[in-house]
Amino acid sequence: MRARALRFGVAAVSLAAIACPASAQQMSDADAAAAFGKRESVLDASLSPDGSKIATVVPGPGQGTVLAVIDVASGASKPINFADGNPLALVSCGWASNTRLLCTEYGIATVEGVQRVFLRLASLNADGSDARAITAQQRNQYRAQGSDGRVIDWRDGSSPKVLVERYYMPVRAGMARMGNSKQGYGVDLIDVETGKVDHVIGPNPVAQRYIADGTGAVRIMQTDESLRRNVFSKGVETFYYRKQGSDDWTPFSTYNSVTNEGMAPIAVDGSTDTAYAIGRVDGRDALFRVALDGSMKKELAYANPKYDVAGVITVGRRGHIVAATYSSDVEQAHYFDPKYEKLTASLSAVLPNQPLINIVDSSADGTKHLIYAESDVDSGRYYFFDERAKKLRQIAIERPQLAGVPLGKMTSVSYPAADGTAIPAYLTLPPGSDGKNLQAIVMPHGGPASRDQWGFDWLTQFFVNRGYAVLQPNYRGSTGYGDDWFNDNAWHSWKTAIGDVNDAGRWLVKQGIADPAKLAIVGWSYGGYAALQSNVLDPALFHAVVAVAPVTDLGMLRDEHKGYVNTRLALDEIGDSPEIVESGSPLRHVGAFKAPVLMFHGTKDMNVDIKESQAMDAALDKAGKQSTLIVYPGLDHQLRDSAARADMLSKSAAFLEQALHL
Repeated sequence: MRARALRFGVAAVSLAAIACPASAQQMSDADAAAAFGKRESVLDASLSPDGSKIATVVPGPGQGTVLAVIDVASGASKPINFADGNPLALVSCGWASNTRLLCTEYGIATVEGVQRVFLRLASLNADGSDARAITAQQRNQYRAQGSDGRVIDWRDGSSPKVLVERYYMPVRAGMARMGNSKQGYGVDLIDVETGKVDHVIGPNPVAQRYIADGTGAVRIMQTDESLRRNVFSKGVETFYYRKQGSDDWTPFSTYNSVTNEGMAPIAVDGSTDTAYAIGRVDGRDALFRVALDGSMKKELAYANPKYDVAGVITVGRRGHIVAATYSSDVEQAHYFDPKYEKLTASLSAVLPNQPLINIVDSSADGTKHLIYAESDVDSGRYYFFDERAKKLRQIAIERPQLAGVPLGKMTSVSYPAADGTAIPAYLTLPPGSDGKNLQAIVMPHGGPASRDQWGFDWLTQFFVNRGYAVLQPNYRGSTGYGDDWFNDNAWHSWKTAIGDVNDAGRWLVKQGIADPAKLAIVGWSYGGYAALQSNVLDPALFHAVVAVAPVTDLGMLRDEHKGYVNTRLALDEIGDSPEIVESGSPLRHVGAFKAPVLMFHGTKDMNVDIKESQAMDAALDKAGKQSTLIVYPGLDHQLRDSAARADMLSKSAAFLEQALHL
């Protein structure tokens, strides 16, 4: 691969609504698959420092992406550049200044027979001119370097200079005069207009991450001492901080990511000279506020008695921290700043049908905001809000093709597991349904260290549109509910997690929601694993299995994680006992399967190797079971292609219809 800037060109793009079917009854499987499988119309958005322009990354053909700039005053959108997705596609673009953008491209390419992830930085003017690659690597090192870096501080936008954290590799022997001979993460101040680089923090072989404070100063450094000895990480992280105006690093905290002991800083608010850090309170993640003036004064910023704190909300280019976030039945915020609590409350009042409201970006003076709002039956909309003018204007609709299509309301429910534990879940029923004797799907989430959230879900809504009731369980092993619920993770405790998933199906039947002969299971990633492994525990429960990019063998998964810095942590997370690897691998129990299986997998999946689906398909076929594997060449774990997603949905609908005799 060669260093390059964004490829010049113009692709047709529109953020306006398009014609679409008016109701579920009028839509064929193919029409519904195309409508729900189409990627969202805005993949990323950012507001210029003066609030006059919005940069949007929108889908192009295939995996391609288009960079378009919206003039706020006129509302006109102009495409200025694109990346074709072969192999790089745009994932984000931010404003370094009012006239200069810095974009990140992502792609997977094969180098010397090995698939590798690449992240590239490129800058260009707001009119699309003067595009250039932003890299500090020598040409002979470029192939070895996977990432050009990550912006950790966009600064105030008065100049096109940003702080970038990046990894440096040593040059070859005898070439040290051409560049740095040290290795590790450092921080550069980069002028993205001229390409000039000022080294702010030199490469540190044990540094893993830096946190800036929004004023242009690097305040926190995360290190892992095990890397100094060139051994695998043990998950013990040491954090250091700098006082304002100082270059000296002072110990801040230690955090063990395996045991969750200690405290891990996640953000710094330069306006208050304060770090915010995650620590444990009564077995749950809580948020602490720590002074960076040398006193290390610590206070509890927020703790919830039932749920983990998920993170913080930052607003504006200076990263002002205004709230802690957590999820109960819906995503919640505990505000520290009354101004932004009042702002979101006022927005909620004028957007009552879109209760999930986020401030995506703000102008440098904090008076103009880019807002995103959604609900379970609204796929999401972008708005521009001017505080001084008190005007709110819609900018874009995430899925305009779904306008007029009835969507199912997502309801928070709970059901009893076999041991009596109440399992939280979300139930979505077809619009107009009485909720009885339906074709139904249990849809476990991926991760497994994740959870489902209330809000729009394109996969769920497609199946609801086709007449299915869909239940999404937050089984034990899900995050957000504290240590006891996490339950030593859903690999080690797979029997409990998969048992909860199966109990979700039994509950649907017991409640009369599901026709027991028309019950299926659909999952993606770990959810695909759960869909397969559920049939090992109870082969008679589900009558059809759809698994997208599934883990099928824990031994193969362990092998896929070898050779990386986090190898030890990943292997410990999966486990190596026969009770886990042998008993917990659906590939090793294909003889138990009764239900037909349909799998989908991309050839560039870096999360779960396609070999796992191929091995599962071959083993099921050899055992005389019904199995089909659909392969998508060139796609990764997320299948970032509208046509591929539509194909997946269409084939899934046809498969389920046949398997369930609909």
